[in-house]
Amino acid sequence: MSPRCKKPRSCECSVKGRVFKPAGIPMRQTEEIELFRDELETLKLCDKDGLTQQDAGLKMGISRGTVQRILASARNKVATALSECRALVLEEISCKEEE
Repeated sequence: MSPRCKKPRSCECSVKGRVFKPAGIPMRQTEEIELFRDELETLKLCDKDGLTQQDAGLKMGISRGTVQRILASARNKVATALSECRALVLEEISCKEEE
């Protein structure tokens, strides 16, 4: 049984292909962690903009529980990248474009 398709999410961030890595370490020597666009959007809405998970979910068109799950994943990835000197690669994959 294959997983169901992801619900379209409204994301305003446009950062495809950007990489944040530790200074002084060549990219080829750095392990990469993929941070998807919806993860970055939830971090921005909840942590930077100060929205509640409920409000962030309404803005993105997803449930509060989904925001909570995405936010936990994003925070884990960012904390791992910072504490273990890994590169954060911002990817497009997880969010569908608004039409």
